Amino acid sequence: MAFTSRRASRRFAAIPVVAAFVLATACSSGGANGGPGVSSAPCPGSVHKDRGCLYLGVLSDLENGPFSALGASMHEGQLAFWNAVNEAGGIGGYDVDISTYTRNTSLDPGSHRAGYAEIEPDVLALAMSFGTSQTIAMLNQMDADDMVSTAATQWSGWNYRSADRNLVLSAGYSYCTEAVTGLDWFTENHYAPRDIAIVAYRGNYGGDYASGALKWALANGATIVDRIDTGPNGEVGNQDGPVGEVLAAAPDLVMLATGPAETAEIVGKLVKSGFSGRFLGSLPTWNAALLQSAAAPALTAYYNYMTPVDSWAGDSVGARRARAATVGEPANFGYSLGWAISYPLEALLTTAAENGELTRAGLRRAAEDLTPDGEGMVAIHPVGAATPELGREWSAVFEPDAEAPMGARAIAVGYQGPTLARLGLQEPCTRL
Repeated sequence: MAFTSRRASRRFAAIPVVAAFVLATACSSGGANGGPGVSSAPCPGSVHKDRGCLYLGVLSDLENGPFSALGASMHEGQLAFWNAVNEAGGIGGYDVDISTYTRNTSLDPGSHRAGYAEIEPDVLALAMSFGTSQTIAMLNQMDADDMVSTAATQWSGWNYRSADRNLVLSAGYSYCTEAVTGLDWFTENHYAPRDIAIVAYRGNYGGDYASGALKWALANGATIVDRIDTGPNGEVGNQDGPVGEVLAAAPDLVMLATGPAETAEIVGKLVKSGFSGRFLGSLPTWNAALLQSAAAPALTAYYNYMTPVDSWAGDSVGARRARAATVGEPANFGYSLGWAISYPLEALLTTAAENGELTRAGLRRAAEDLTPDGEGMVAIHPVGAATPELGREWSAVFEPDAEAPMGARAIAVGYQGPTLARLGLQEPCTRL
C-alpha cells in the first residue's frame, strides 16, 4: 500500500488506493520513452490531463522505526517539492508522482529489499532510499537495474563515485564532514575541546561521524577518550551503558550520532549525574518532541546540533519556496531536508528530458558534470564528479528553543570552518 501522511493527504488529491495501483501498473511500464515509470497517461489524481506521468519510488522509515518522525517529515517535504514542480509545469511534458510507489520500510533491511523488489518494475528512479546500509546492500541490484536514487542519509560514500557507482544523489555534507565542521564551530563559539567522547550508532552513520571527529582531533591536538557504540532503544533497551562509559571517561565534550530518543536519555542522565560538559549532535539526533521530555532543560542548556540545510525561517530562495508550498509549520526540520535533497533528482530528470532520454539508462548517462542549484538552501556537490568539492559545504547550527519554529533556533547558517580544507579527503571516511 502506498503511504501518504495525514498532513500530505490534505494537500494532495486523493484517489482510492486500489484504483491508483491498478492505474499506475497499467501505465508505468511503457510510455513515450519506452521504459519503466514513464506513462503517457496523467498521474493519478492529477488535474493536468495533457501531461503524462513519471513515477518515482520511495523506500523510507515512515512508521514504527527509529527515525519515523524524521522520515515522515522528509516525505512531506518531498511531496511538497514535487507538487511545486508539477504546478510550475512539470518536467518534459510530465508530472511527477512519488505517492503511488511509496513503501514504509521502518529502517528494516528485509522490508527495504522487499519494497524495492515490489516497486522496481514500475518506477523510473527512487525519490528516496532511507538508510545507508539498506541502500548500500541494494547497490548491486540498482546497478543492474540502472536505478538512480536520492539518498536520505549523509554517508560520505555518496560523494565518491568509487563508492556509489554514480547511482546515489546527495545534497549537503556527509556525517564525517559534519563532525569536522561542527567541532570547528564549537571551538569558536564555546571552547576548544581537549577530551572528546563519541556515542554513536553502530554502522555507517555512527562510524562516519566518529571518523570525522577523529580526523578533527588528530588535526587539532585533541584526544578521543572514548568511542562508544550503541543502538536504538528498541534494540538495546536503554542507554545506561553508554552513560556509565562517558562518566568514567570524563570528557569535556560528548558528540552524539544516535536517534532523538537516545539523545534525550543520554543527555538527561549525564547532566543529572553531574556531567558538566556540553553535547554536539548530528542532524538525526534532534526532534522537537524532545522539548516535552524530562531532558528538555538539559538539552536547552548544553546541546547543539547541525544540519546541512537552511532553517525553516531562513531567507534563502529555497527556504522561502519550501515555506510557501505548505500550510502551517511542519512537525520537524525533516520537511526542509526532504525538500532540499530533491534538487539533484529534479536537475537530473530535467537534463534527461532535454536529452530526449527519460529512461533509467538515460538518467544515468545524464549524471555527469551536472551542478544542481540548491537555491541557497543547501550546498550540492557536482553530480558525476569522482570526488566532492568540499569547499562548497557549509553547516547550519541550532540550539533548542521552545519559542522558535519546530523547537529550535538557528544560531549560524552558512558556517564553514578551517579544518576541512586541511584534511585533503580523497575517499569515503568509512566503508562497509
